[in-house]
Amino acid sequence: MKRVHVAAAVIRGIDGRILIARRPQDKHQGGLWEFPGGKVEEGEAVSVALARELEEELAIRPTVARPLIQIRHDYPDKQVLLDVWEVTAFTGEPHGAEGQPLAWVSERQLLGYEFPAANKPIVAAARLPERYLITPDGIESADLLSGVRAALAQGARLIQLRAPNMFDAQYRDLAVDIQGLCAGKAQLMLKGPLEWLGDFPAAGWHLTAEQLRKYAAHGRPFPEQRWLAASCHSAEELELAMQMGVDFVTLSPVQATATHPEAQPLGWEAASELLTQCNLPAYLLGGVGPADIERAWQIGAQGVAGIRAFWSANGS
Repeated sequence: MKRVHVAAAVIRGIDGRILIARRPQDKHQGGLWEFPGGKVEEGEAVSVALARELEEELAIRPTVARPLIQIRHDYPDKQVLLDVWEVTAFTGEPHGAEGQPLAWVSERQLLGYEFPAANKPIVAAARLPERYLITPDGIESADLLSGVRAALAQGARLIQLRAPNMFDAQYRDLAVDIQGLCAGKAQLMLKGPLEWLGDFPAAGWHLTAEQLRKYAAHGRPFPEQRWLAASCHSAEELELAMQMGVDFVTLSPVQATATHPEAQPLGWEAASELLTQCNLPAYLLGGVGPADIERAWQIGAQGVAGIRAFWSANGS
């Protein structure tokens, strides 16, 4: 069965809200909501197909767009490749040119709409930022707190509290404080035993590769409204992450790092190849920084994750 290539758009308004459309009842997956777009013709560039489809469906033309995520999904009756781009500027006033209902919704409101199964990672990608800040190890709690404050002031929206050498009690106390700082500003991701999950209901959880291997077969440890991520370093671990139903992953190390000098870097080419097998938003990690975001987008990543690269940029 030939895979149907579809171009789709996460269209953002000036206020950050996202435009979604309802599928006609007589179409495949009819009645569900979707991100606008349509089929890519043989030999047609994705950007050209996307512009054509958005003009036909919504009477707009994208002027600023970039790759967001690619999803390969097999339905019982068809196989699709969803080539999703984020559109942040366009000309024209969008309306349902084919009579389809439209809705402008916030990132959080996306969770209240029913999409086709293949769209679940797109909803996650639409809600996630391009940068994932990971706190550095080996610094005092007071410095961690001031660094997180500085990061929040500069717009950080996704922060992982990583402190592998801290005592459990110290980490848990710090997590409470940082969770308070992040409230209403950023999503905090914690690391640690799954027994702690109930104590930090507002936090997401970032699994180590070891935890992923241990728990993947059991599925998600909590409902889908709460962020779940995993550290991956190989095709096997990416497969486990998809099996478990995590929302996003880090893929590392792309390049050599001071944090893990013993780890063999993947390199950009291998990272790109691994991303073609991964139907999840993925942050590249290891020897990358803000200057690499564009390159990460071009090979299918959500963006980049960083420890020192982002921490030092936040004045701490």
